[in-house]
Parts: sequence; structure tokens; C-alpha cells
Amino acid sequence: MDPLRWSSSPSSSGTSSPRTPPCEMLGYVGIEAVLDQLKIKAMKMGFEFNIMVVGQSGLGKSTMVNTLFKSKVWKSTPPGLVGTTAQTLQLHSVTHVIEEKGVKLKLTVTDTPGFGDQINNDKCLRPLDIEFLQRLCQTVNVVPVIARADSLTIEERETFRRQIQHDLRTHYIDVYPQKCFDEDINDRILNSKIRERIPFAVVGADREHLVNGRCVLGRKTKWGIIEVENMAHCEFPLLRDLLIRSHLQDLKDITHNVHYENYRVCRLNESDVLPRGPGWVNLAPAPTSPPATPGPSKVRRRTQDNSTE
Repeated sequence: MDPLRWSSSPSSSGTSSPRTPPCEMLGYVGIEAVLDQLKIKAMKMGFEFNIMVVGQSGLGKSTMVNTLFKSKVWKSTPPGLVGTTAQTLQLHSVTHVIEEKGVKLKLTVTDTPGFGDQINNDKCLRPLDIEFLQRLCQTVNVVPVIARADSLTIEERETFRRQIQHDLRTHYIDVYPQKCFDEDINDRILNSKIRERIPFAVVGADREHLVNGRCVLGRKTKWGIIEVENMAHCEFPLLRDLLIRSHLQDLKDITHNVHYENYRVCRLNESDVLPRGPGWVNLAPAPTSPPATPGPSKVRRRTQDNSTE
């Protein structure tokens, strides 16, 4: 995420308020050099990004990840799981370092082989999916997609999308980007457009084909080439822009400052090791809904001067 985006945030330390009155500067200090320092540090250290892909076997999860980063990040049949991928429920992770124009990204991809393979799915969220997403959306950022969208007509795709959106609202599943974290009017406008298209209808492909004299990523069928990066064919460009080009740092910030902090606070309050004397303070955030109604945690993001990503 562009560091300049934080400067317009209402929670930014540079925003004037009754507690922080504006200070009149008498000369050049060099504050903008901080941006150069951050860039140099980022080039040296690189970034880390963790993704977990969940879905039935055969949906093209490995192909989607490879397409997302245009690399052979994931193999269809991980070593050591040959013949047991559809039966096991053990998580499997791989880590790669991807470098582009001098910027390094340490990418860790976690797969959930065999998730729900024995449950029928008739174009809707299954009870397993609903229970899983209700728990998961309070712990990590969830971005749903419609896999293998080329198997649906345009009308079927839109009907499926509306059904999924209805199920998400009905069961209080708060997917990314969450409305409560829209910081300003620009964020609200951009994220509202993204939320209208979720779940993204995507098609994955890790092979290039020649179309009108140019090489494109796509899937070859007897009717023609389905271009992965062509918005007229699928919405994979929207997914890539969200995860990498526009919201990657925001995903990391919300994971660290909100989801992890909520988890840490709950674990501290559940701990029987800590003494609960007169000075004990319950750190758990106040529930926003009755316990019987599952819903996302509405915890406000910490201000920038308290976050050290």
C-alpha cells in the first residue's frame, strides 16, 4: 500500500485535532526523507505474505495460486501426499521467495486438501462452508471466489454470485474488505465497488497461448482461448489487484493489528496461568451481538502511531 495513503487517514498522527494542535514550522526539517528510509528498508528486507486456499479437490486451487503470482509456486500433487490428497485433512504449506524488480516477497501458501470432498455442493454455501467461514472471518481476512467460472454462463455466474452474497449477509460472514475499516471517502468508494463483485469469478491458467500475435495466459478449449487477464472473460484481474497491487499492505495491517490482537487478548483472558487479583482487567472487546448470533468482530483499527508493521 502506498505510504501516502495513510496521510489522509482520520487516525493519522499528522491530522490536527484538539489534542494535537498544528505546529508552525520555521524551516526545512527533512521529514519526507522517512519515505526514502522505508523504501530502502523494504528493498532490503522484502515482504512476507501468507495465503491459505480452501476448497474441494479439483477446483484448480494450485493453478489459481500459480496464475496469481505467475510462478510455479504450487504443484498439483504435493510430495508425500500422493494417493492420499483427497482423504487427508492435514494442512500442507510451501514457502517461496519471489523477486520482481528488486522487490522480494516471501510467500507462504497453505492448502487444505480434501476439504469437504465428501459433501454435496449444489451451487450454494454448504453448512460446512458456513460454519467454517463464520469462524475464519474473525481470525483472518476472507476473500471468496467462484472457481472455474468458465464452466458457467454469464447468467449462471451472476445468479450464483447473488446467492453467495445473500448467504454471506444472512449468516453474518464479514469478508474482506470489511466496511468497518474503510478509513475515508476514497476507501469507501473503492471498497464498495470491490464488495459488489465479490465473490470474484476467476479462471486460472499457467500456460501461455498465442492470440492475435501476442502471448496471453489462458485456457485452451475447442471454442477458443479463455484469457485469464481479460475482464471480458473473467474477473481474475480484480482478484490480483486486490491481493497484490492495491490492498496487500492493508491485508497485513488488519491481520496484525486487528485479528491477531483479538486472538492474543482472548488467549490472555482465557489463560489460567496469569493471576486474577484486584488488578485484573478484562481485555476482551465488548461483544457486538448476542453469543447465539455469530458475527464479525467490530474492533476498530489501531491508529498509525501505535502500529509498527
